[in-house]
Amino acid sequence: MAFCFLRGLLVVALTAGTLGDDGQVTFVSELSSKPAQKLSKYGWFGNVRLQRFHIPEETAVARWLFSVTKGHNFNCGQHNVSIHIRWGAPPVINPVGSAFPNATLWSPCRSLILPVTSHSSTTFNLSNPAPGEWYVAAHLPEDDGRIEQKGFPSCSYFFQPQLSIRRAVDTPILQQGKFLQQTADPDRPARLKLYVPEFASSLSVSVADCSTGEGVDGANCSVVLRLGSASLQHGPVTVNCSGISCSAALSNPPWHTWLRVVVESSQDNRTVSFSIVSNYTVGCKPKSVGLAVDDDINKLRGNSSYTNSSAGNSSVGEDVVAFGNKSSLSPPLLASACIWSIPVLYEEVDVLSLRFNPVNGPNVSVTNTHPTMLTYPLHTQATGGTLNLQLTLNTTNVTVGNSSRVVACLSPWAPVLELNHSQPCHTALFGGYGVEVNVSVPKAVVRLPFPQSTTWYLTLQLTCNSSECGNTSLVSVVPDVFISACVEDCGTYGECRLLRSYSYLYAACVCKAGWSGWGCTDDSTAQSYRRQLTATLLLTLSNLFFLPAIVVAIKRYYITEASVYLFTMFFSTFYHACDQPGIAVLCMMDYDTLQYCDFLGSVCSIWVTILCMARIRDTFKYTLFMLGALLIAMSMQLDRKGLWNLLGPVLCAILFMVASWVYRGVRRRHCYPPSWKRWAFYLIPGAVCALIGVCLYIFAETEDNYYYTHSLWHILVASCVVFLLPPKEKNREALGWTRGWSWSWSWRPRVCGYTLCQSSKEELYTVT
Repeated sequence: MAFCFLRGLLVVALTAGTLGDDGQVTFVSELSSKPAQKLSKYGWFGNVRLQRFHIPEETAVARWLFSVTKGHNFNCGQHNVSIHIRWGAPPVINPVGSAFPNATLWSPCRSLILPVTSHSSTTFNLSNPAPGEWYVAAHLPEDDGRIEQKGFPSCSYFFQPQLSIRRAVDTPILQQGKFLQQTADPDRPARLKLYVPEFASSLSVSVADCSTGEGVDGANCSVVLRLGSASLQHGPVTVNCSGISCSAALSNPPWHTWLRVVVESSQDNRTVSFSIVSNYTVGCKPKSVGLAVDDDINKLRGNSSYTNSSAGNSSVGEDVVAFGNKSSLSPPLLASACIWSIPVLYEEVDVLSLRFNPVNGPNVSVTNTHPTMLTYPLHTQATGGTLNLQLTLNTTNVTVGNSSRVVACLSPWAPVLELNHSQPCHTALFGGYGVEVNVSVPKAVVRLPFPQSTTWYLTLQLTCNSSECGNTSLVSVVPDVFISACVEDCGTYGECRLLRSYSYLYAACVCKAGWSGWGCTDDSTAQSYRRQLTATLLLTLSNLFFLPAIVVAIKRYYITEASVYLFTMFFSTFYHACDQPGIAVLCMMDYDTLQYCDFLGSVCSIWVTILCMARIRDTFKYTLFMLGALLIAMSMQLDRKGLWNLLGPVLCAILFMVASWVYRGVRRRHCYPPSWKRWAFYLIPGAVCALIGVCLYIFAETEDNYYYTHSLWHILVASCVVFLLPPKEKNREALGWTRGWSWSWSWRPRVCGYTLCQSSKEELYTVT
């Protein structure tokens, strides 16, 4: 990392020296690269590989290089990699075309398709990009549902994004009311910037005294004036100018930000000189609250119930406090005001969990004469969740007419201060989200997944007829604005999961039981309750096929093996009862514990069965039982779903068995086991059952057929144990103890306090 940083500084220094002499601004180069990540097929947003890039202010050109490399050389077929780009927040994507939850709105993003061979790459260029955080998401096509075993060779693709930018370091600043002389070439436009303060209601930029400088009539001077940056969803405002002057005006410009101004010459091989000036208007500015902070402290104390009830941090934003004053909710004292601004308390509840509460209580007064405004600052850490707005009309104390309604507009960067039927919820450069409530519909909800990192403004105003407004000039609404991790906590058939891309946290829903969608509300492919119950019964009751194996093991005096089979049957039954995706679920203990015991018991069952077939002495066999169980337990803790955690013990046990059989065969000078019936009716059928079960487990399981293919795996594994367990050893009696131990009880007389003893020494091994 340090090497890349130093290399980036070296490149910047070199490019600054070679590109700096253009007569107007100096450009430097900055490079950034992200490590390659393995792509996954899309099933939910957790399969997406998300990368974040920062584009600084005054960036003229941004160029992304997207590279995809195939990890293996065998034929994987043709696949397309989908790449999504968005500014300000992660992209909201829907590759499978599922339905979004009700009242859920989102902004589209730019999507690219990259066909992949062995190594593919593409570039994406963007002029005058918006400064801030840019997010790149990539994934493979929709998941086909096949369950791939971890550790088994499969097709893999690696995605690596890289970014190169050209940034101006001495951009001229366009100040309020001051003309600035500039020139523009066809290949080198004039680049300027101006600052838009808060409360600016309009902005205008004018170009005057335009000339080509070659004695040509100034009426033919053609330039293109652009205001703003490119954010893919919204482009800059563009005005084509001809003649000696023109202007561009913005209503509701973005507040508290630097605005890019670019003037391009549309005449070939001609340099255009001109004068440019900017002006902004502050239509409505609140009165100053002074420097005394006692009022704010009292407001925080009044909201202490919020802070005492949670472990979160609370604060009143500086921008919000500037609006607040003692009479912010007093209509008589604000009769001449042009806007009511309500201070808002910003409260951090948990990770991706924020609440915004009006300081003076949940009810907010709204009138028809001027709008009411609330401000909600969103930082980068909050963009990985969902912005929720619940607007409720309070009709308890005030009678509202049937035609009266409260119109609301939630907009980023700047508020919409004129709310009426003809005025859309839209600012100069960015779109907003409008809702309304009335007597018939007293509640409205808006949900925005992955909101942009900026300050959001909610403006409210009462619209009504003149007669109704005369009777009701003031109503009360309850705006509930908060950040949650997922949309409605993903509902009944979903789970909200916290994801991480390096230091950036975001959340998404993973759906189950066939439900899909951003909030797991799309039931087009949902499983019925009957199918869920059938899957649960098959996966659990199929473990009862271990009962014959347990009975055979006990009958042949393999008590240790029978206890392992009983352990496996018990935990496999309750693990699959807890692992179901729907509502037919039963969890008797922690899910992770059940899963661990199921995997441990399955591998140990195979381990003890094969070692039992090896026919080695009890001392060695039980030593290997214990040693293998400990090693298997360790490997399950490291990676319980790894394929070699199953194949490793199986291959080692088979190696012991083959070595033992070869030794017996060489010593006896004939094949072992010697009976052809043992081979024909037990070993071969058992091996076939085991082979079919392993093939089903590794190659045939999918999300759709899992409940019956995995149930068949249970049946085949339990059946092969019945076939493969060797017959009872001749030197074993009941409960598995070898000869020499007698369970018969006999009474012996005591003579003078001593018991007459009997020698129980017997020959344990007889050579015949």
